[in-house]
Amino acid sequence: MRRTIARWRDVAWVLAPFGLVLLGGALVYALANYRTVTVMGDSMRPTYRPGDRPLIERIDATEIRRGDVVLIDPPERHMAEPVLRRVIGTGGDHVVGAGNRVTVNGKPLDEPYVTDAYEDLAVGPYDVKVPEGRLFVLGDHRANSNDSRYHLGEQSGSFAAAGVQGRVLENSAAPTVLVTIGSLGIALTLLGIGGYVAKRRARRSLPSAAPWPGLEEG
Repeated sequence: MRRTIARWRDVAWVLAPFGLVLLGGALVYALANYRTVTVMGDSMRPTYRPGDRPLIERIDATEIRRGDVVLIDPPERHMAEPVLRRVIGTGGDHVVGAGNRVTVNGKPLDEPYVTDAYEDLAVGPYDVKVPEGRLFVLGDHRANSNDSRYHLGEQSGSFAAAGVQGRVLENSAAPTVLVTIGSLGIALTLLGIGGYVAKRRARRSLPSAAPWPGLEEG
């Protein structure tokens, strides 16, 4: 019995701290790299509607790819708050648009996320080369989106890549891993605490050792 109690004690002292390290690490990483935002406008319909809360993954400028939906700082003169927009072209790309048809470097874009039946008559054709370190971005709801098409006179309508605060995470693999690690940390912590409590209770319930009988002197 005493040997069993000792084993419980050893397990408790190992599992609880290890579980706390896993849980703390998962929380710190998640808080540093992920956040949610609330969609306020219609510019990204039907992909994201008002009230949706997409998960944003922090990235740097070198990780941005065409087709990404990013949370980006717009030109300050036109919009004050960060906006969700889809990256159409990156530095050096040749972007040509007419109505809802867009080509990048001579290749038509396949855009199943654009469902506008009518083109935005307020925007004429455009033909631009994206400056290095900049992004040409559009909203999915082309008929109602304040995007690069409306600022063509300023660096070809591009937004600064350095203004990207994060990318909408469509693949849930990374958060799932973090949740799994955090859950494992909780389980190990509780198991360790449970082992410590069980050890304490078992020690209290052990009968006291009977004294050795005295030896009679002859």
